[in-house]
Amino acid sequence: MPDLIYIHGFLSSPLSFKARQTAQWLAEQRSDIRYHCPHLSPYPRATQQVLEALVESLLPSPVGLIGSSLGGFWATWLVEKYDLRALLVNPAVRPWEFMPDYLEVDLPSYHTDDSYRLNAGHIDEIKACDLPVRRHANYWLLAQTGDETLDYTQAVALYEGCKQTVEAGGDHGFQGFERFLNDGITFLFP
Repeated sequence: MPDLIYIHGFLSSPLSFKARQTAQWLAEQRSDIRYHCPHLSPYPRATQQVLEALVESLLPSPVGLIGSSLGGFWATWLVEKYDLRALLVNPAVRPWEFMPDYLEVDLPSYHTDDSYRLNAGHIDEIKACDLPVRRHANYWLLAQTGDETLDYTQAVALYEGCKQTVEAGGDHGFQGFERFLNDGITFLFP
């Protein structure tokens, strides 16, 4: 049975809109696929360990990834490390560039009562997970030009040579994401 891992964004959770939308769609349309969406902290080493343990517990079954925002960065790391396939939704490309804005302040989670505090060492941890994109056929980039949080052109450049859908307008949440679930699942599990 194939497994889908949804990787949420920075300070988000399995309660995010796209994560819940994906879980509901799979339950209704593709109940043959097991859904996983671990709660990830913003601490890079902790996130790395959770994702590695999850993927390694599922292999050798087929594993597909959907990564949103910072989850797209983590999905890229997993694609390159384990030769998986990923649907990337407005992915973060160089997250260490925005991390200094979040250092040494209390960071609340968007969906839980959790709170976090990043330090400079966390920037080094996430940089250590930055892998070059080499498995071009394993990615499908979904980006909207109206993303108010991340510069979509960075993702377009990084994933050059990969399947890409770039839509005018929209926002960081990627308006109309559900339109891509059917084709996205077919791409992840050919």
